[in-house]
Amino acid sequence: MALFGRPVRALAVPIALAAVITGSASAVALIRVHPGDTLSAIALRYHTTVARLVALNHLPGDGDLIYAGQELKVPGSGPAHAKTHVVFHTVVAGDTLDGLAARYHVSPAAIARRNHLGSSTVVVLGARLAIPQRVATHRSRLGSLATRPEPSPDQIAEMIRATAAKWRLDPALALAISWQESGWNMREISPVGAIGAMQVMPATGVFLSDDVLHRRLDLGDAQDNVTAGVAMLSLLTHEASSTSQAVAGYYQGLQSVREHGMFAATKQYVADVMSLRAHYLQ
Repeated sequence: MALFGRPVRALAVPIALAAVITGSASAVALIRVHPGDTLSAIALRYHTTVARLVALNHLPGDGDLIYAGQELKVPGSGPAHAKTHVVFHTVVAGDTLDGLAARYHVSPAAIARRNHLGSSTVVVLGARLAIPQRVATHRSRLGSLATRPEPSPDQIAEMIRATAAKWRLDPALALAISWQESGWNMREISPVGAIGAMQVMPATGVFLSDDVLHRRLDLGDAQDNVTAGVAMLSLLTHEASSTSQAVAGYYQGLQSVREHGMFAATKQYVADVMSLRAHYLQ
């Protein structure tokens, strides 16, 4: 089987694709459950699945019995240190505290504390919330990226357009995904170790190297990073039932979307990406 002239293993790719977006590293980290946390929100925050968290922590049932103060194992990527900065979000119809927490990868309690919400979980339409974000610095990966030339956002955008054209993928969609994920920034490292402009997890890079491109990808290299993200998005657009589901799969994982539908935070992510795509189509 060939995908746009690139050899792909006919059976392995569709099977692996369902889980690869949220594929975890071998290391784990411990987090503490905050009031208002749900397992689905935690899964989104740490780029994994509810099923993976249930299995990793030996939770009963579907994991709906977690409680505030409980320690949970989450897939991690090694030691990191972090600093905190604040972004601002204006509440729109459909926003919830849990959904905003998942979207911005922070606990609901942290948002509540920063905005003096007390014990309330209600967010008021039109309110401007300060969202504290911990920006993790994964020492080895960030150190490696820091030694390389840093392409400008415009250079990254041009790489995305050219690579999308080779894969016959809508360039506007690839640009929108990358801007939403990183702002076309190759130095971006997520709290769980997703790398670069396309925010590719190392496990995803291994999958693409072995099963799609048949060469070793260096996710710290801008062109390889863009190639990985574009290749994965191309696979998703062919496996998903719609463009929106493909975008949701990039964020939540295609298997999770198929099994559970789009979570609230995923719906917002898809809406944001599709809005950006419309802008880049102009």
